[in-house]
Amino acid sequence: MRVSPLVESLRGKLIVSVQAYPGEPLRHPETMAQMARACELGGAAAIRCQGLADIAAIKGCVEVPVIGLWKEGHEGVYITPTLRHALACASAGADVVALDATDRARPDGRTFEETVVDFRSSTDALLMADCMTIEDIRRGVSAGCDVVSTTLSHNKAAIDTTLDDGPDLAILRAAASEFPDFPIVCEGHVHTPVDARLAIDARAWAVVAGTGITHPTSITSWFKAAIEG
Repeated sequence: MRVSPLVESLRGKLIVSVQAYPGEPLRHPETMAQMARACELGGAAAIRCQGLADIAAIKGCVEVPVIGLWKEGHEGVYITPTLRHALACASAGADVVALDATDRARPDGRTFEETVVDFRSSTDALLMADCMTIEDIRRGVSAGCDVVSTTLSHNKAAIDTTLDDGPDLAILRAAASEFPDFPIVCEGHVHTPVDARLAIDARAWAVVAGTGITHPTSITSWFKAAIEG
């Protein structure tokens, strides 16, 4: 198996997810780009971001790779749900495009595997498979994705988490044992430096942290809860 130089550069590194939810005061491309640049200065090896405007703004502001996705909807396949979404992310400047790797029905009728094949024939951007189960990880590896991640393994949005929630180390360990040489990224509920270290110790290729770094509303709520008991 050949690992791309870009993915190789992420081995043992931190990726920061820079996203704001609809209706929040930070939801603006320029703000997200500034946040991404601040994270780059702190040592982020790549930035993961959502939406075409944010991808373009962040790509123009940082030197590290950009992992782009396009969320549409809130249920079923909503992370880069169609080939059109994936190609648009690449056109906006994403070096890596993340898409849902589950076997659930997609709005354009394509399977995950068909989406991967058609994407490959249209662009040189890399692919990250966002997975919910070990079967999804196997699907992403078999389909020829460049990297897989545990993004969906908790099956709930990051904003719905608490500080006590942690990364899904069980699926990470299982995947690393089955695919010891494949880039498997830990994403989801990585809220503290300890969480990040545990993921690396569980043989994650790289670790994505988002809410615990770039979502001040959640971070504030954790402090408030601790103070008020």
